[in-house]
Amino acid sequence: MALKKKPVTGMKDILPAEMQVREYVMKQIRETYGGFGFHSIETPCVEHIENLSSKQGGDNEKLIFKIMKRGEKLNLEEAREENDLVDSGLRYDLTVPLSRYYSNNAAVLPSPFKSLQMGSVWRADRPQKGRFRQFVQCDIDILGDPTRMAEIELILATTTLLGKIGFKGYTVRINDRNILKGMAAYCGFPEEAYDQVFIILDKMDKIGMDGVARELSEAGYEEEKIRKYLSLFDSVTFDSAGVRSLGAVLNGVLKPGEAENLAAIMDSVSGISTSKFEIRFDPTLVRGMSYYTGTIFEIQVDGFPGSVGGGGRYDKMIGKFTGMDTPACGFSIGFERIITILMDEGFTVPGSDEKKVFLIEKGVSDEVTNQVMKEAMEERAKGVTVLVSQMNKNKKFQKESLIKEGYTQFKEFYKEELK
Repeated sequence: MALKKKPVTGMKDILPAEMQVREYVMKQIRETYGGFGFHSIETPCVEHIENLSSKQGGDNEKLIFKIMKRGEKLNLEEAREENDLVDSGLRYDLTVPLSRYYSNNAAVLPSPFKSLQMGSVWRADRPQKGRFRQFVQCDIDILGDPTRMAEIELILATTTLLGKIGFKGYTVRINDRNILKGMAAYCGFPEEAYDQVFIILDKMDKIGMDGVARELSEAGYEEEKIRKYLSLFDSVTFDSAGVRSLGAVLNGVLKPGEAENLAAIMDSVSGISTSKFEIRFDPTLVRGMSYYTGTIFEIQVDGFPGSVGGGGRYDKMIGKFTGMDTPACGFSIGFERIITILMDEGFTVPGSDEKKVFLIEKGVSDEVTNQVMKEAMEERAKGVTVLVSQMNKNKKFQKESLIKEGYTQFKEFYKEELK
């Protein structure tokens, strides 16, 4: 059987030009988030199947790459169902592993704990532009802080990072799961119907208000409830004043201070941030993860389908491990989507170190080659990047390829000149 040279579907090989951009962005992530006091951590790529299938990950739980038991634990003859064959899986996000990590190590971690985690995750998803089956996620989380300072810090850190790598004019959409529930309760939807209502509402940007009304009607909900529900979206404005106004309408179904908390987050971020973006109240924002308990947010970039980042508060997840709820809030940037945007725009790494190429013609003696390599070592000791390479027949194409990799200076060594 012939070996296959292409990667597995949904995976990708990363060429040097893209790798340079990825490493630059990763460096900016570490430096920027480190400046906000986030600590870098690492968790295993493999998690217990019980944790991955705990009904915390929404639709992602349908996309797990599961790992079969090994050795004596794998008994194919007695297996009757999938759980008899599987005991672990590749992580589909970084939030579930972080919750397990914190539960296992909380005694030796500061409180509140500000975590930064970058790493690959895997989902058996349908590949498309900017979406792969293996991809890098970058999460920052604050564990142990119940106040809105956590949300404010997360949004400021994320938008500061995006500003540093050249993003501007994007939108941070923000909502609160409690406001979502309050709107549904105000209009008379039963609590057991909330998930279905929110799934339909989440399609608003694709099917519009009329489409949402039609699907709610087809799901069997009364027209009066539907009209009352959609009228809330018609009348709301998208600033902090709109949040407060909606909070006044929902007085009695919202807990005191829930609307004001969201409005205050928006006001604080707008007043403090130095990056160029809009923070916008979006009462249709749902986010699919069932573990969100409060504030939720997403980043929308004009011209790019889908979000390039998102997160929210998930105060109940760690309690699934420990039996004791711990305040938790996180923000994840879509690393792969950001890289896709940068590469499509022809992004080049700014302020790269000086990069030189020493090209040696074929046939040059070992003695001369060693002299050239010694010169290269002297340059490297000064902090200069030097590539020593044999000269190709098509020198023009060779140089053009190296220029794309960021090399700006060329020095050529020929047999005749070195005699």
